[in-house]
Amino acid sequence: MTNKRTCLYDKHVELGALITPFAGFDMPIQYTGIIDEHKAVRTSCGVFDVSHMGEIIVSGTDADRFINYVFTNDVMEIEAGKVLYGMLCYPDGGVVDDTCISKLGEQLFLITINASNIDKDVEWIEKNAEGFDVTIENRSENYGQLAVQGPKAESIIEEVLGLTCKELNFYEVKCLCQDGFDIIISRTGYTGEDGFEIYSTPEYITVIWDKLIKEGVQPCGLGCRDTLRFEVGMPLYGNELSDKISPIMAGLSMFVKFDKDDFIGKNALLRQKTEGVSQRLRGLVLDDNAIPRHGYKVLKDGIEVGEVTTGYRLISVEKSCAVALVDASVQLGDRLDIQIRKKTFSATVVKKKFYENHYKK
Repeated sequence: MTNKRTCLYDKHVELGALITPFAGFDMPIQYTGIIDEHKAVRTSCGVFDVSHMGEIIVSGTDADRFINYVFTNDVMEIEAGKVLYGMLCYPDGGVVDDTCISKLGEQLFLITINASNIDKDVEWIEKNAEGFDVTIENRSENYGQLAVQGPKAESIIEEVLGLTCKELNFYEVKCLCQDGFDIIISRTGYTGEDGFEIYSTPEYITVIWDKLIKEGVQPCGLGCRDTLRFEVGMPLYGNELSDKISPIMAGLSMFVKFDKDDFIGKNALLRQKTEGVSQRLRGLVLDDNAIPRHGYKVLKDGIEVGEVTTGYRLISVEKSCAVALVDASVQLGDRLDIQIRKKTFSATVVKKKFYENHYKK
């Protein structure tokens, strides 16, 4: 089956990007190199094509009640212009997807979903809308999306693109119109740095991309998007969250609001929260420079206790680190071993965040 291509595919080819299949799309993995692109985001600014992500618009008189029913976080008390992170869960507490939900207006919400889960998420959301007065629109084909990330992102968006954004605080969103095109811009991202995500028509996203590249903003691929998010402890669906890894197991219970009315998965997640879970995610720092990878076994005293979900030789901290799903008995400070091919390498259990984020306070 032929992969999809975003509105910027030809631009990536022109820039000499390494293209590879990802979530059903042909996507750029790197341009000048993962290390260069990673450092550009940490020190200056980089731009990512994230037009493969999905967008669902939910509106109607029951929109807020419906969102609260399918979403672990609580949208009932937030004002228009706010964004919340959370999960869509199955009744057993497993995760359908993790998502950011933006309140664009009264009874009007934007749900941003992972590219690999678009069809599944739309089906799940529609399936659970029975009894609610809502309209659900899959607008994934109507939007292109850019992530402009790094300490210089605000000034570049204001000066190069002419978009006012400095009044936005972290996890705030607004709608505006420029050159006759509707734009949604939020102060959000997946890198641990200050930054913004911009949604508009594929046509206008191409115009914005060209302006940024002309001014020397570093184009960034999905390779450094993964190293950046991993350093600051952000989960990747399919690795640190899945239908088998719940928010409680992932250490994300802060995004599950148990004091609100019933929501899908509440009973199962509450039981996990109060009674405990058999496995949970832990961070690991290796003594050696060996690089752990997804699926590698984790051992304690020679006995398998879990496996790696993500591992890298981290660029910002120059250490080999991993996150692993391990037995709940494993505690911070414990010594474990990671099996890498035919050898084992010792590691210390630590928190899952290896680098401090730098969001606008």
